[in-house]
This record gives sequence, C-alpha cells and structure tokens, in this order.
Amino acid sequence: MAKLQWKPGTLLAPAPPALVSCGTMEEHNVLTAAWTGIVNSEPPMTYVSIRPQRHSHGIISETREFVINLPCEAIARATDLCGVKSGRDVDKFELAGLTAEPSNLVAAPGIAECPISLECKVREIYKLGSHDMFLADIVAVDVDPKYVDEKGALHMEKANLLAYAHGSYYGLGKQLGTFGFSVRKKPVKKYHRPAKKK
Repeated sequence: MAKLQWKPGTLLAPAPPALVSCGTMEEHNVLTAAWTGIVNSEPPMTYVSIRPQRHSHGIISETREFVINLPCEAIARATDLCGVKSGRDVDKFELAGLTAEPSNLVAAPGIAECPISLECKVREIYKLGSHDMFLADIVAVDVDPKYVDEKGALHMEKANLLAYAHGSYYGLGKQLGTFGFSVRKKPVKKYHRPAKKK
C-alpha cells in the first residue's frame, strides 16, 4: 500500500526535547526546544530555532550564548513545564525544581539535573519565518561523571535520555547496536585442541 501524502510539515521524529538555558547565574531562563541538532563536526556546531515571541529569544540575541541541556526521564515533567510556561511570568528554574550550575566558558548556566550540557556561542542568527535559527559553536561539553567509567568512556545509554515525537515524550529504551554494527565482523572463535594425554 502506498503511503498517504500529507501537506508539508515538521514531522521529523524523534527529536531531543532540549532544555536551553540562557542569561547568567543571577538572571537566567530556560525553555524547551525540539528544533535543535548538530550541523557540523569540525568545528563542532549546533543550532536552536526559537520563535521571536519567546522570552529566551531576546536574551540569547543580546548575550549570544546559551547551553543545550539534554534531559533524562527523571525530569520529563520539568522538561514539559519549561515548554509551556514563560520566563516573563515565572522563574522556571524554581518552578520546575531545576538547579542552575555555572558553565565553564559561557555566562549562561547549565542544568545540574541533565546528564550532558553543551555550552554554545552564537555565530549567526537566521530569520527563517516562524522561527529564528541561532547557529552556534559548541565551545565545551559538560558531562555528569557518574556516566563516565574509569577509562574515561561515556556510557550515554545509562543516562535514560528523553526523546520527543509528534507531541509526546519517550524514554530512549534499549540499545540496539553501536555505530558500524551492521558491517562489523563477528570475532572468529578459535578452536582449542584438548591436550594429549601422556
């Protein structure tokens, strides 16, 4: 059966329901944004698209810094709350029970409850229509040490990150493979001959 053809829309899923923090440790805000992603590897770059009407839009336009915080299942309710309330009216950190923590290279705070935070500096702002896209350099990555083993390897599968798809939040679930698993050769089992009896 052929797929149904719908009008053009934003049905790309899953997306990360990122908690984007901005401002300073003293005066900060946070919003939930699913329109974000990686656009380049070298140098590492990302973006976040925000409606001009949003409170955070003005803050990021002025400071040209923000932090993308990846939320986990434990703060799913807080993640949703930060997307439906305005920082013009309430302190969303306090309302959602989130903890602002100092970043290393930007003035915008990170969120302590998020396993991973990407510190970003805006390179360009593109007016696209309903949203403005803030293209940014990732200047630092902050990782909760409980997800890093003694060899320095990150175990992101243990972080229980959130995903967003068509208006709903989901846990990422079980790992199905790692990059390249489709072409990776299985290790050959070596046959060991039993020792000869003397």
